[in-house]
Amino acid sequence: MNQLLTFQLIASCIAGTLLGVLFFGGLWYTIKQLPKARHPWLLFLMSGMSRTLITLAGFWFVGIWLSETGRWQRMVACLLGFIIARYVCTRQLRPDNSTISGETFS
Repeated sequence: MNQLLTFQLIASCIAGTLLGVLFFGGLWYTIKQLPKARHPWLLFLMSGMSRTLITLAGFWFVGIWLSETGRWQRMVACLLGFIIARYVCTRQLRPDNSTISGETFS
């Protein structure tokens, strides 16, 4: 594996992580804003469409980025970064169990 492909794989993983944070952070923000929204269905629809389009555009850009070689490797690295971001976001942004049920645990 040459040095250029290694750099591209690292950059693709970082790009996937950023796309994942944008996607799942945007989802969290949208869910938080739904009770305050005048038209929650419109907010949810527009948020979902924009997050999906941005994510697909990011994956597409990573797939065609710079050269013809190593496309699938860059896509896998981008997907790995996206999955890492999903894992981190779901762990960091999940609600506390005690606030969901209304009970406090000691």
